[in-house]
Amino acid sequence: MRGWKSARAVLIWVALALAIGVPIAAAAASEQLAWRGPVYILAGFAGIIALGLVLAQPLLIGGYLPGLSAYRRRRAHHWIGGTLAVAIVIHVAGLWFTSPPDMIDALTYTSPTPFSPFGVTAMWAIFIVAVLALLRRRLGLRLRTWRIVHIPLAIIIVAGSVVHCLLIEGTMETISKVALCALVLAATIKVMIDLWRRRTLRGESVARQ
Repeated sequence: MRGWKSARAVLIWVALALAIGVPIAAAAASEQLAWRGPVYILAGFAGIIALGLVLAQPLLIGGYLPGLSAYRRRRAHHWIGGTLAVAIVIHVAGLWFTSPPDMIDALTYTSPTPFSPFGVTAMWAIFIVAVLALLRRRLGLRLRTWRIVHIPLAIIIVAGSVVHCLLIEGTMETISKVALCALVLAATIKVMIDLWRRRTLRGESVARQ
């Protein structure tokens, strides 16, 4: 039994590494990179890495990654959230450097490209979560209030990021991109359902008492 648990833990971590690593490797092998500048490439890969980090977040919150205590999951969630915000800054800054007019159109929601508003909306949601996480103690946000604010923003981040990624026809390979987006959605839906069930059971337990 113990051997099966260990093997299962290894498989879960390997699956997560492949889910994030394969799309990055496939993008690195794209022929389109030959016509891209280094700053544009850096910006693009920062976006791909950011999507991989989005996958890790619900897995941590739901406790689906073995070998981590609740404290370590929370710490990892916080640090990955900060890294995600930095990755988005690099992504946006790089695209701004290569084409300021396009980024102005995107940030003002006037871009003709269909993927832009989804990415920009997800970006603002990420920044809001990051700022609130930093100021949570100063603002005196209780856990219940934090969840009420954080969960809708997390849904916006996931939905916006996935649609943004799927609509872009760039260096990412189609199958691995779709698979990563599907996993991000599945993990988010799973953790939302589990959190709802836990609250429901907790409420029923309190009501019986």
